Amino acid sequence: MTINLTNQTAIITGATGQLGRVMARTLAAAGADIAVHYLQNKAKAIELVAEIESLGCRAVAVNADITNETSVNNMRDEVFAKLGHVDIVVNNAVIQYQWTSILEQNPADFTSQFDSCALQGVLMGKAFIPAMMEKGAGRFIGINTECSGLYNENSGAYASAKRGMDGLYRVLAKEVGAAGITVNQVSPGWTISDTDRANGTEIAPEYSAKVPLARRGTDQEIANVVLFLASALSSYVTGVNIPVCGGTVMV
Repeated sequence: MTINLTNQTAIITGATGQLGRVMARTLAAAGADIAVHYLQNKAKAIELVAEIESLGCRAVAVNADITNETSVNNMRDEVFAKLGHVDIVVNNAVIQYQWTSILEQNPADFTSQFDSCALQGVLMGKAFIPAMMEKGAGRFIGINTECSGLYNENSGAYASAKRGMDGLYRVLAKEVGAAGITVNQVSPGWTISDTDRANGTEIAPEYSAKVPLARRGTDQEIANVVLFLASALSSYVTGVNIPVCGGTVMV
């Protein structure tokens, strides 16, 4: 069975990041046109656009602050003008920050994490879902994390924001389901990425010892689940958060 996303358009936020770039390549390999969102790494976005075009798909690099409504709406207008209707939204971007204990964490970090996790979903939903509702179909996918179910020390800002994101997406799934739109999440574990391969850090025995499958997952394994949720194979799946973490979190 082959997944075919020909004649569909996806936007992936944070597409130049470690996971985002693999998601972009994977959806493009299935035939989707891709809007490659970036905040700062324009060079990588342009490189990724060239990769996608080499697969025979259309692609465009778009810049936006996904925590700012005006910026998100401007991005939407640019994508609509250059690629047309968006069928698939993948909210992958997140603000990076220095982890520490809740009592020591700067309160601003809690705000930034909420903005880039939960508020991103609100703004991207407001920007792209109305057109999906008019068409009567769409896929809205958020990248969550195993951390929201592990509650590890020093992850307070990140975990709480992702838990808020989880609630938002489940409510949204109920609100837009009748319009033919599915809303789902993918929660990766600590994932092997290009940086690990370049640095030779793929193996992490202490972490893997806590994983029922006894290893770290790969960026491609995360992208494969995103591809499934973006496809017709997931047509009756909505409101779920799929852990792709080897069993560290089970729901």
